[in-house]
Amino acid sequence: MSRAISTDDVMSAEALSVTYKVRTGFLGSVHREVKPVDGVSLSVKKGEVMTVIGESGSGKSTLGFALLRLVKPSAGRVVFSGQDIGELKGSELRRLRRKMQIVFQDPYSSLDPRLHVKDIVSEPLYGSGMKDRADIEERTARAMALVGLDPSAKSRYVHEFSGGQRQRIGIARAIVGDPQFVVLDEPTSNLDVSIQAQILNLLLDLQSKSGASYLFITHNMAVAQYVSDRVAVMYAGEMVERGASKDVIGDPMHPYTKDLLSCVPTMDISKKVADVKISGDPPSFTDLPKGCRYSNRCKYAFGLCREKAPALASAGGREVACFLYHKEEKSTPAPVR
Repeated sequence: MSRAISTDDVMSAEALSVTYKVRTGFLGSVHREVKPVDGVSLSVKKGEVMTVIGESGSGKSTLGFALLRLVKPSAGRVVFSGQDIGELKGSELRRLRRKMQIVFQDPYSSLDPRLHVKDIVSEPLYGSGMKDRADIEERTARAMALVGLDPSAKSRYVHEFSGGQRQRIGIARAIVGDPQFVVLDEPTSNLDVSIQAQILNLLLDLQSKSGASYLFITHNMAVAQYVSDRVAVMYAGEMVERGASKDVIGDPMHPYTKDLLSCVPTMDISKKVADVKISGDPPSFTDLPKGCRYSNRCKYAFGLCREKAPALASAGGREVACFLYHKEEKSTPAPVR
């Protein structure tokens, strides 16, 4: 049964899955399906920064693309401002895209080197069907000013700018249509450390002024703590912990969340290297473990974990997919904190 979508939700996903067909084996003779997003439900409320965190290859970016219909979900539904966007096509979908935008991870490959900056920034306006050239030019100039770009930048090409400036161009392109929802796909990971804080502060300043909602995608727990209202931890295509940032990051419960937090750099020289290493490698989507997908790396795993997949359940003021906190499992040991 479909759950009711809150009127406070700008963007909601329900049981969302994305399936790709791949070829494996000798000369690609074996055809298989992989699900980088597998039955994920998620909501982003008005004016909220919701962060999805996990290792590379966990399905975070694919989730963001699916929410924007940049990739087509194989199951589930996505609702934006009360409207099921899976039902939209053609011009209806193009008009909607002005209200839901994305800032890509790589400012070098996500901007067309053949276009002037003003053409890159104004592209979403033309794409959504706007025709008033004076209005488009005014909105473009305003967006560039908001991200700190000099007016003289409009007639230059992207190769003339630094990485941080290019990301500002990408942000201007995303906000030019006054979107209600923006996916930020690792927007600082390809930038110098000295520039990352500037871009994060810029994004938060723009969000506070516009009231837009953000889905922030990152692998960096420190960044998630800095920007987030709520956090969802993703592993191998599934959500394993979800709740308020102060709860999930301040007092993590799922073993994977704990391990991610242990990897955050610290000035504590007494912290041994062995204490900050997640054992093993993430599973391949073509060969997922039976039961809990983290069981092959989890130091708390026991028999049930390798036989049955835990569902998200309420615990400690958030939702956790771990048998350590499922009281209905009689054989479960006491929670390890």
